[in-house]
Formats: sequence, structure tokens, C-alpha cells
Amino acid sequence: MQWHDLQAFIAVADLGSFSRAGERLHLTQPAVSKRVQALETQLGVRLLDRIGKRVYLTDAGRLLKPRAEDLIRSMQETQRMVQDMEANVSGVLSLATSHHVGLHRLAPILRDFTQRFPEVNLNIRFEDSEDAHDLVRRAETEIAVVTLNPLGDSDLHYQPLWDDPLCFVASRDHELATRGHLTLQDLAASTPVLPGLDTYTGRIVVDAFAAAGMPLTPNLATNYLETIAMLVSIGLGWSVLPSSMIKPPLLILDTEAPALRRSLGAVTNPRRTLSNAARAFRDVLKAYADPAGT
Repeated sequence: MQWHDLQAFIAVADLGSFSRAGERLHLTQPAVSKRVQALETQLGVRLLDRIGKRVYLTDAGRLLKPRAEDLIRSMQETQRMVQDMEANVSGVLSLATSHHVGLHRLAPILRDFTQRFPEVNLNIRFEDSEDAHDLVRRAETEIAVVTLNPLGDSDLHYQPLWDDPLCFVASRDHELATRGHLTLQDLAASTPVLPGLDTYTGRIVVDAFAAAGMPLTPNLATNYLETIAMLVSIGLGWSVLPSSMIKPPLLILDTEAPALRRSLGAVTNPRRTLSNAARAFRDVLKAYADPAGT
């Protein structure tokens, strides 16, 4: 039974008139008659007797009317509940983030979000950015806040938040730190400690040297930038790190190397309807984005 057909039947039964039922429902009289006839056809019984200008309920009509009214009330209440749910931010928010973003960007955002939406339970997974992309792609997490793929992902939605400049760095005790302006050849000839070559950040560095015809041979490779900073600080090689991480004993090398940067942001799956919690978290993220990132 169709909701609109039941509404038309109830209106005619209440008012005893197809024309007045049409006025209540803002329909023409033929449209009301068509809906009632459709309901009668579906049920296989006559619900209304039309005698002159008056309409009378049959036994089947009298049986149906209170039940139809209950159905309409139930459907209207369900509709209100669903619509109210759209304004309710609660439940579980599944979130993935990289260790670097989690350590250096998310703390104030998570604090703000949990204070504003205390009924949301956070389920946070710390993953490499590349793995976090796959989790979103497979709908195993709703949103990831990570390094964005510099080549883009056509099947995912990106919300850039922060521009993250990358700097060539070494320990102040490293031999490169004692030299003047460094060329790409100088850097390529010295052993680097790089992010893993399967990471977006690692590829940004390697691709920059490959474009100049100078392949790099890393001394060590790790996906954790904090570990790289430690290894570089004890003199095991030069590297490329976000400017926000550079502090003594690390220093920025004077080099002609091209300026490198990466974009940090939120990744979602356009084929998945985000929960209210995920949409609210995305809005909070926007408030913390820097102008260059957006």
C-alpha cells in the first residue's frame, strides 16, 4: 500500500467528499479518485460507496480506516525520527591518521571535537598515509587525515588542509653542513636517510632527483619521519623533513635543490555516505586549515 493512496482514502473518509479531500491534500478531485481506486484495486475490495454527492465507508473501509491512520502516524513519526537523526552527532567515528599528522596536527582538533561532541566515540587507527588511503577506499574507515597522494586519486575525495614545505636537512656535524651552497650533485653524492620509497613523501624526493637525472641511493629508509629526524641528528645522512620538525641539532642546508612540498588533508570515499560524526569532524578540520592548505 502506498502512503499517498492511504492519505487520500483517509481524507475522503473523514470529509465524505472527493472534492473536499482534494482541497485538504492540494490535489484535483480526479487525482484523489485515482489514488483511492489504486488502493481498492490493490486490496481487491471496495472501500467507499459513492452515492450521489456523498461518500460512505463500506465494511472493509471501516476496518481499514483506523489501521490506515495508525500506519500514517507511524510513518510520520519514523520520518521525524530520521530527520531528527540528521541533527544528532553521536555514535562511533572511525578515523585513520598517520603518525606524523597525529603527533603534530591533530591534538587541538581532537580536543575541540570531543568537547563539542562528547557523545561521539573515536576509533583512531595510526597507519601510513598510503595504507590509510586504502582503508578509506575499502570503506573500512570513514575519514583519513594524512599526506595526500601528489598524483591524486580519482576514486577518493580530497580536502586539502595544510601546505607542508619540505626542507633539506642534516646534522650540524655532518660534512654537508660545513660546506657552502650545495648542488643537486653534491646531495646525490652523499648518502641520504629517506622516507620509504613506497611513501608519498619518499616519492616526492626521489622523483625530484630523478627528474634531474640523478638517482638516489638511501643509506636507510623508514616511514616514520620522527625516526628519520633522530637518525639525521646523529649524523647518519642528510634528509628531507617538514619545516615544522626542524630544530637543533638539525639545520636547513643551503642548496639549489628545487623547493619541495606536500599537502596534508582529509580523505573520504565519495561512494560512502558519511555519518553525522564524520561530517562534523570534517567541519572542525576546516576551522584548523591554513589558507595555503585550502
